[in-house]
Formats: sequence, C-alpha cells, structure tokens
Amino acid sequence: MAKTLLEIKQILQANVGKKVTVQANGGRKKMIERSGLVEGIYPAVFTVKLDRNEHSVERLSYSYTDVLTETVKLTMREEIPEEA
Repeated sequence: MAKTLLEIKQILQANVGKKVTVQANGGRKKMIERSGLVEGIYPAVFTVKLDRNEHSVERLSYSYTDVLTETVKLTMREEIPEEA
C-alpha cells in the first residue's frame, strides 16, 4: 500500500463504492478477514460496509494509521468481467 497517510486517503477516496478485502489483527495471533464496500472517507477514519447476510455487523471503521502501520491490510478487489 502507500507510504504516507495522504496517499492512503487518496487511494481510498478513488475506490469509494468498490469492493475491498480487509485483514485486521484480531489479537493473539488471529487475523480477521472481511469483505465489503469502501463506503465513507472521513478526516481520521474510513468505513467499510459489510454484507448483512454474511456478517452480524453492518459497518466497520478503520484509521489510516492502521493501514500505514499494517495493523490493517487492504486488498482492492477488481471487478471480474462476465464473459458472454
């Protein structure tokens, strides 16, 4: 990912509404992986809207610092074009 907070924020701003996979440190050597849409960009945090059918929580928020320090890892998922 990017090397500064501003770059991280700009990348996320360009991907609002697109699918993302989030890997977050769950403590005690556990990694939590969730998928959703980048929903909102705010001064200190960004939000990811999760699928209600798969997760009990509707929205999660993370700080840009979490991404910078790699506590949270983001993978932007490219849309797979449907073949006719």
